[in-house]
Amino acid sequence: MSDHIITYADAIQEALTLAMEADPNVVVFGLDVDDHKRIYGTTAELVERFGRGRVFGTPLSEDAMTGVAVGMALAGLRPVHVHIRMDFTLLGMNQLVNMAAKLHYMSGGQVKVPLVVRSIIGKSWGQGAQHSQGLHGLFTQIPGLKVVAPTTPYDAKGCLMEAILDDNPVMFVEHRLLYQKSGPVPETPYRVPFGRARILRKGSRVTLVGISYMVDECLRAARLLEQVDIDAEVIDPMSLSPLDMDTIETSVAVTQYVVVVDCGWVRGGIAAEIVAQLLVRHHWYCDCIGADYMGFADAPCPTARRLEAAFYPTARTIARKVIEMRYGSDDVMYAKLDSLPDPDPPEPFRGPF
Repeated sequence: MSDHIITYADAIQEALTLAMEADPNVVVFGLDVDDHKRIYGTTAELVERFGRGRVFGTPLSEDAMTGVAVGMALAGLRPVHVHIRMDFTLLGMNQLVNMAAKLHYMSGGQVKVPLVVRSIIGKSWGQGAQHSQGLHGLFTQIPGLKVVAPTTPYDAKGCLMEAILDDNPVMFVEHRLLYQKSGPVPETPYRVPFGRARILRKGSRVTLVGISYMVDECLRAARLLEQVDIDAEVIDPMSLSPLDMDTIETSVAVTQYVVVVDCGWVRGGIAAEIVAQLLVRHHWYCDCIGADYMGFADAPCPTARRLEAAFYPTARTIARKVIEMRYGSDDVMYAKLDSLPDPDPPEPFRGPF
């Protein structure tokens, strides 16, 4: 397969195009999927290519439109329902949790709900308390829902194709800071199976597990830690439900230390779940490992940039957490860390407009 270098947004667009070419039952709809910027470019050219019968915008009525999506899936279509912010999937929770996730089970397997729900999370220009939330942890608690949060263009394309072909409802989580990220992607169709984590960086002294965009911050943190002689392994779970705990467990058995970093609140979230499963699986040597997690501060998402700096984990705060776990409050290590330049700062957010 020949690869080309494209962005995360273009990878999603390619997956949608290929899926719609292969199966006339695949439809794409949601708020602004047909506007002039096409959801950060992820739905570019779809209307022109497949027509408004298969690609169309919707009113601001998430509950009703989620119900329409479930009905489409039950009727034999494979809908991809786009929410420009995960915050507003809350308006369709009854449809998602009590209908889409349970109908296959409640019908004794007689019906399928092949629905993909794309939703966008994360900070940008100060999106504030109602437009920045990462609620993926809520959905991982629901049997019958699959939840994936790919972080590379390769995985974005492959995971979306896998999600569209899945006969179960899939929550497809996209962080807005990932859309301009570039990487090699095969031009031809392929699928990335769920439930298999990726080791993005090998290490032996601490395991960093990043959720969604926090994978990138963990990789930057690993480069900082390398300069203070701490070799970090970085794992991208990618699939949050089903979750590949075996890969994480194997890593922590070697490093003996783990920090899980999420794009959401930690209390009751996926980061806490990963740490809890590690401790339950290894109750016999819990005293021998160091485990912690990081995520949103325990407050609504702020708008002001100065407050954002304290609210969201960064490469530097992740590295500081690792030093604290391994060495306690070591002022010499902290001073050395603080003297290091930021490694490979991310591109500024460009926005959808």
